[in-house]
Amino acid sequence: MTRNAAAAGQVSKSAAEIYDEFFVPALFGPWAGPLCDAVEVGPGKDVLDIACGTGATTREAAERVGPSGRVVGLDRNQGMLDVARRRAPDMEWIEGLAEALPFAGGSFDRVLCQFGLMFFDQQTKALNEMARVVRPGGRIALTVWDDVARSPAYAGIIELILEMFGQDAAAALRAPFALGDKLVLLRVLEDGGLAGAKLTTATGTARFASIREWVRTDVRGWTLGDFIDDAGFEELVKAAETRLRGFAASNGTVAFPAPAHVAVWNRKPKEHG
Repeated sequence: MTRNAAAAGQVSKSAAEIYDEFFVPALFGPWAGPLCDAVEVGPGKDVLDIACGTGATTREAAERVGPSGRVVGLDRNQGMLDVARRRAPDMEWIEGLAEALPFAGGSFDRVLCQFGLMFFDQQTKALNEMARVVRPGGRIALTVWDDVARSPAYAGIIELILEMFGQDAAAALRAPFALGDKLVLLRVLEDGGLAGAKLTTATGTARFASIREWVRTDVRGWTLGDFIDDAGFEELVKAAETRLRGFAASNGTVAFPAPAHVAVWNRKPKEHG
């Protein structure tokens, strides 16, 4: 995996399976409901989920819109979509780029993007595309992680990886927090045509069975595989079990706050002259 692929959050096929098995229930899945709530995804709506990954948010939206609505999951990573299709073979999954959405203007009532914006090659263009495909009166909702400084657990593991494996490996795990500064995020949204977006911050909880599983998920289920081999992984687990033991309960399970920003933008209804 290249450094650029790591920074862009592009995992391998095997990592996609680990991502779905561990990352989704531990970190991403719990945000699917709140993201749909933020723009009132409901019966009969047509919904696009951009950077859908293995489909946690897409499936949540599909349950809410029912048979009278339409839900499409789009992702650039074939490995993620392979897992998504296995989980929900009857749903509509499309491989594509956020910067060049393969849909006509005004195709959707709601556009969702859970923890994907920070990885797009051209964030402004991707946001322009979101605004293009949402109908007048429609709504866009997206989430990005808060600044890593407000996620002490991840700040700790990033520091440990930096010490043991160097800057490139640490940067790959730091990448998800790139839009954590609210002022930076608001500027990116405005540059992308989503001026006036409402921004709120909420805190979820990351949960792992143990520190070993936490490290395994970050290394094997993310983009760190080419930076950390099997021997390095065992060394990292040993170090983390000492350095990060404060995040583990007496029974060994791990739980820590994971704050994120939720941005909502409403497209004005079409004016009749």
